[in-house]
Amino acid sequence: MSRAQAFLLAVWEFVVGDDWRTALGVALALALTAIIAGAGVSAWWVMPIAVIVLLALSIRRAARRGT
Repeated sequence: MSRAQAFLLAVWEFVVGDDWRTALGVALALALTAIIAGAGVSAWWVMPIAVIVLLALSIRRAARRGT
């Protein structure tokens, strides 16, 4: 494996980790924040709500798995 491949794999593991759903949720929340801010509306509230919702969903999935 080349250094570039190893680096990209490390970045992928850092960003996505064990839960691709949470990574996707964060990406969508960032996109929504950018869209709202681009429209000239204050968008500071999007990420805190996203964090609360994504954390709750992640804990719920982990509890169902029994880990």
